[in-house]
This record gives sequence, structure tokens and C-alpha cells, in this order.
Amino acid sequence: MRFLSVLIVSLFWISQAQAFDTTTQSLVASGFVTSKVTSAPFDKKLILAAQDDAAAFIASDGQLRGAQLESALRFLREELQQSQPKLYVSDVELAEAILVQ
Repeated sequence: MRFLSVLIVSLFWISQAQAFDTTTQSLVASGFVTSKVTSAPFDKKLILAAQDDAAAFIASDGQLRGAQLESALRFLREELQQSQPKLYVSDVELAEAILVQ
């Protein structure tokens, strides 16, 4: 039930994100990643395993892209494409959202 409520709130924010600036889109991305982390044990492990790579990616201004980060980004993009195909979230925004988990 908690997942459903998080998903509904996330979808509401995602649908509203197109009218706001990129700061709001970062919040949407963070909410999206949060909903994915709480949804299933496999997803949580995948995202949490990518935190070190995400930190290196952000610290290097996108120069370092570890395998675990690439896997997490690919997974999140596929999930995002299925739920909200019109929403664009950058790799940096997704990496930041991974870090706050």
C-alpha cells in the first residue's frame, strides 16, 4: 500500500514537472528513485550498489561512469520511459537522486 501511495504522489509530481523548472524535475527524479528503491529488494540493491559510482560521477563532473552506475541508470531510464515517456531527467539528476537514498 505504501508503494502505491508513493507511486501516485510521484506520478502527480511527474505530470506537473513539465510546467516547472529543472529544480522541480530534480525533486521528481528523487521521488521517482525513492519509489523504485522502496518497491522491491532487487531494485533497492541495484540502486544502493550504485551510490559509490554515483558519487564519483558527480565529483568528476560526469567523467567517471562506473559499471554499477550505468546499470542503475539504464534500469531507472527504462522504468521512467514506461511510466512517463515525456519526462527528461539527466544522468546527473538521477545520480544525485541515487546518492540521497
